[in-house]
Amino acid sequence: MKKSVIILATGAALFAGSTIAAENPIAARKAMMQNVVQATKMGGAMLKGKMDYSPVAGQLVLRVMNQASLSFGTLFPKGSETGMETTASPKIWSDMGGFDKALVKFQADTSAGFMKVEDLEFFDKDAFGEAFGKAAANCKSCHQEYRVKKN
Repeated sequence: MKKSVIILATGAALFAGSTIAAENPIAARKAMMQNVVQATKMGGAMLKGKMDYSPVAGQLVLRVMNQASLSFGTLFPKGSETGMETTASPKIWSDMGGFDKALVKFQADTSAGFMKVEDLEFFDKDAFGEAFGKAAANCKSCHQEYRVKKN
C-alpha cells in the first residue's frame, strides 16, 4: 500500500505544477485520469479487503479524485476534440454546461468525504465506503455521458 500511496501523492503533486496542460490538454487529461484510475483501484481494493484499509489512504484517494475534479474542466479547450486517441465525447463541447455541472457534483462529492472528518481516527472503512461510492458513481455517470466507448 505504501507504494500506491507514494505514487498517487507524487502523481498529484507533479501534475499540479505541470505546464503540460497548456501545451497538450489531451495528454494532460489522460495523465490526470490515469491518476484517478490508480486512486480508484486503491479505494476499491481497500473496500474489497484486497488491501488493508487505512484512513490516510482513504483520504488520499478522495483528495486525488477531488484534485482532478477541480482542474479537469480546464482541459477541454476548443481544438482538443480529436487527436491522441482521445475518448472524450464530442458531447463535452456541445453540452459544456452539462459537463461543468457533472464536474461540480464530482467536486462536491469528493470533497464531502474528507472535509467532514476532522479526526482520521473516525474516518473508518464504512465512512470511506460511503464517500468513495458517491465519488465513483460520478465517474461512472460522466463516462456514460461524456466518453466515447473504446472498441
